[in-house]
Amino acid sequence: MRVLVVGGGGREHALAWKIAQSPLVSKVYCAPGNAGISDSAECVPIAAGDVAALADFAIANDINLTVVGPEAPLMAGIVDLFEGRGLRIYGPSRDPARIEGSKAFAKKVMQTSGIPTADFQLCDSPQAAREAVQKHFAQRSGYSGVVVKADGLAAGKGVTVCSTQEEAMAAVEDLMVQRIYGDAGNQVVIEERLIGPEASIMVVTDGHNIVPLLPSQDHKRALEGDLGPNTGGMGAYCPVAMMPSDLVEKSLETIVRPAIETIRELGIPYRGTLYAGIMVTEDGPKCIEFNCRFGDPETQAVLCMLETDLVELLMGVVECSLADTKLRWRSGAAVSVVAASGGYPGEFRRGLLITGLEEAARQPGSMVFHSGTRKTEQGIVTDSGRVLAVTGWGDTVRLAAQNAYRTMDSIEFEGKQLRRDIAQKARDLNL
Repeated sequence: MRVLVVGGGGREHALAWKIAQSPLVSKVYCAPGNAGISDSAECVPIAAGDVAALADFAIANDINLTVVGPEAPLMAGIVDLFEGRGLRIYGPSRDPARIEGSKAFAKKVMQTSGIPTADFQLCDSPQAAREAVQKHFAQRSGYSGVVVKADGLAAGKGVTVCSTQEEAMAAVEDLMVQRIYGDAGNQVVIEERLIGPEASIMVVTDGHNIVPLLPSQDHKRALEGDLGPNTGGMGAYCPVAMMPSDLVEKSLETIVRPAIETIRELGIPYRGTLYAGIMVTEDGPKCIEFNCRFGDPETQAVLCMLETDLVELLMGVVECSLADTKLRWRSGAAVSVVAASGGYPGEFRRGLLITGLEEAARQPGSMVFHSGTRKTEQGIVTDSGRVLAVTGWGDTVRLAAQNAYRTMDSIEFEGKQLRRDIAQKARDLNL
């Protein structure tokens, strides 16, 4: 098989790396890829959003399967276009992909399905949003706060967790007046702030059957101790002890399956990866959000634990043959730590030389996944906010973290920023 991976981040590096291990695969391409992905796949200079050019490439190069990493091409209808031209592709079509592309659509799916989630209000003007914020704080004495969410795509950063009314008003100002994420702020969702530990549950589905991956936990905040602004993710680990099998099954039954069934009833089956962000509250698991693709950086941890041939799993979705599929997993745990550019998620510099990558590649029990890197005559340089992630694995979370941080410490670039507390609670328990 000849496989094309669409995207150029850490998630796509992990996908290309795992796909290249399949005995079914003879050639892997990645568009546009990055400096690290070029070790596992041939990178082609086509932007992930140029869906027409990607389809032309797939036809010209006899691609047997295309795997879409980021959400933007899915929202742009890449699956619809490819399938219309007789090409096999992994991912949901444009209509059901709105479960990530529109927070309002996702909340309506949750309402229709009876999925447990936070109380919310959809607002299409700054004034309506301000009134919703005031109403939330006025009606709930001792309330833990609100979450202000941009309705559209904002690269994982259009969500602000607000403890005070002043913070919430500032978030509304940023999204709807200053429009820091553009049209993503045309509408906002104001919802209650849920309290509890978070987990990410990713499933692969053919529209009827679902195959769950290992539960994982992302670390969204920029700074240690879960402080600072939200980011695209500063690290992740799996499996997660606070998500035992019974709680995972409850989440599947009350959150994931109802969403897939509701979307199917709308007329277009959901096929691909469905990611449910879960908050484990005193009342049980509640849904924070849905994503229409593999998580980043969760994928970098989860795929390091997967022993089953990933291509067989993805083809089961494309061919609607997932029934009775069981996955095999490595024992132990995996921890993924992200190194970001100084200043991220705010302003940051690009083009900074990265050293120590060869030394890092020699470290046992770990893998370096490039997120935003570029090759130059001087060497590999930084090219995005999140630069790379190191995933370590071992018999326990503590050992996996030791492997990840040991390898990460051999890599340097000016302004390197990372969290030293990824999976800290699990490490403290020696899980």
